Amino acid sequence: WRAAGWRVLAPEKFGHDPRWPVRSNWRPTRDELIAFVEREAPGEAVHLVGHSLGGFLSLLVACRKPALARSVVLIDSPLVAGWRAHTIQVFKATGLMKRFSPAKVSQFRRWQWPSAEDALKHFAAKSVFARWDPAVLRDYVASGTEPDPATGGVRLAFRREIETRFYNTLPHHLGAVLQRHPPKCPVSFIGGTQSTEMRQVGMTATRRVCKDRVAMIEGTHLFPME
Repeated sequence: WRAAGWRVLAPEKFGHDPRWPVRSNWRPTRDELIAFVEREAPGEAVHLVGHSLGGFLSLLVACRKPALARSVVLIDSPLVAGWRAHTIQVFKATGLMKRFSPAKVSQFRRWQWPSAEDALKHFAAKSVFARWDPAVLRDYVASGTEPDPATGGVRLAFRREIETRFYNTLPHHLGAVLQRHPPKCPVSFIGGTQSTEMRQVGMTATRRVCKDRVAMIEGTHLFPME
């Protein structure tokens, strides 16, 4: 994007700053993104582009602070509303999210390796990464790990307990937010043709917001890396 002439502002990660804890419906995390935009692009409106969690946060920011958003691009972030959102609300209230969301995997995710090369081999052996371009996978490991002072190896830069907390606090209030504060900017959606997330959530709420600004790209939920 920079090579194409865009100025790119990208937060390193969400949820790790104690000022913005991960809570139900991600309101503090939404405010973390608002603070980032206001700090990095003061007085400007920006294009908010996000994949999965990043897409949901982008839309929440556009609804909360319309003056900050020139547009929103949801990258395989299908909007959850209606009975599916109510189901998520019930699961959160009863503690069942950890059994039915990706949290059931993330809470046990391996997070330490003797070296970056060992981490690369670990991810390369998993089927979910089989479609990735090898150069992208190498960049993913380089960006997603950091030195581990306890072992001298590397560890995940994004702590697995925070990733799990995001899954367990997934927003169930998007429908209500969109009704009360609909975005004033164009919202677009790009999905993966084989996205399990799209099949699970459906596209009714997304099409209501994006109208004809919907496009598909060959791949799974992780198509940006494929």
